[in-house]
Amino acid sequence: MKFKATTIKDIAKALDMSTSTISRALRGSYEISGETKKLVQEYARSVNYRPNPIAQSLKERRSRSIGVIVSEVANTFFSNVINGIESIAYSRGYHVIISQSHESYEREITNLNYLSSRSVDGLLLSLSSATKDVSHIKALHEKGLPIVFYDRAADEIDTHKVIIDNFQGGYTATRHLIKCGYRRIAHLTFSEQLTLTKERWKGYQQALAESGISYQPEYVKNCRHEQSVLLEVEECIRQLLQLPAPPDAIFAASDRLTMGALMALKKGGICIPQEIALTGFTNSETVDLLHPPLTAVKQPAFEIGQLATELLIGLIESKRPVTRFETRILMPELTIRDSTLQLDRYQNTLYPKLT
Repeated sequence: MKFKATTIKDIAKALDMSTSTISRALRGSYEISGETKKLVQEYARSVNYRPNPIAQSLKERRSRSIGVIVSEVANTFFSNVINGIESIAYSRGYHVIISQSHESYEREITNLNYLSSRSVDGLLLSLSSATKDVSHIKALHEKGLPIVFYDRAADEIDTHKVIIDNFQGGYTATRHLIKCGYRRIAHLTFSEQLTLTKERWKGYQQALAESGISYQPEYVKNCRHEQSVLLEVEECIRQLLQLPAPPDAIFAASDRLTMGALMALKKGGICIPQEIALTGFTNSETVDLLHPPLTAVKQPAFEIGQLATELLIGLIESKRPVTRFETRILMPELTIRDSTLQLDRYQNTLYPKLT
C-alpha cells in the first residue's frame, strides 16, 4: 500500500470545516478563536499532520533545504563538519541534504546537478581532490545559487570561504619533528591543485628552511587517490625506504594519508617512532588508542561546519545582493603523542636536537 500523508483537506473533512479555517488555525491566526485553534491543532497532532514542504517552498519560493557535498562521510573530519552544519541548519529551520564525491570530479558534477535540480536554497561545498576545472560551480554561482566553500575552496570563485591556516598546520607539524631531532623528513601529499595541499607543503618547506635543512624533492610523494589510498601510500613508502638516505620521519598532509601511512609502516614491520616517526592530519577520536598513539594536527571541524552554515544562511536570507565576501581562517592544533618521541629517548644521537 502506498503511503499517503494527511492533508489539510483531510483535516477539514474530518472536522467539518473549510480548508481556509484549518490553514489559519494551524498558523495560529488571530482570526480564529482559541477554542477552534486548539481543536484543529490537537487533531493535526493526533493524525501526525506535517505541512507539505513542496507547497510551502512554492509559496515562500524557498525549499528550506541546504545541499552539502563532502568527499566521504566516513572521514572523521567531514563527519564532524556535518555535525556542525546540522547544529546550525536545524536550529534555523533548514534541512540538510548530504552527497559524497568520493574524491571524484565526475561525481561532484553529478551531485551538484542533482542538488541544484532539487531547488536547494544554497550549497556548502568542499572540492574533490580530483577537481581542477570549477566551471560547473561557476555556472551555478553566476546564476545566483548561494555557495559557501569550506576546507577545500576554489580561489577563482568570489564567495564566502571557511578554511584553516593550512600553512601553519604544515609548518607546526614539520617544526615539531625537527625539534624532536629528525632531519630526513618525508612529506606525503595529494592533489597538488588544491590550495590547502599547496599551503601545507609550503609550511613543510618553511620549517625545513628555517632549520637549515635543505629541501629534497625525492622526499615528497604525491598520492593522487587514483586507486586504493593504502596501496598508493604503501608504494610511496616503499620508494622512500629505497632511497640512499631513507627518511627518519614522515609528515602526512591528510587524514587518509596519515592513517594509510600508519598502516603501511606497521605492515612493513617498521617500528614507530624508533625507525620512522610519523605525524599528520586527523580528527579521529581513536588516535590515543593506536599503537603508538599518533601525533596529529587536529582541525576545528565542528566550528568550520557551524561558521560555514551561518555564512550560507546569511547569503540565502539577505534582502539585497551580497557583493562583499570574506574568508574565515581558523587555527589548527597539534597534539603531541608517542609517534614522534624525541630521538634521545631511544639513545639515538645520530642527529643533534634543535633547541
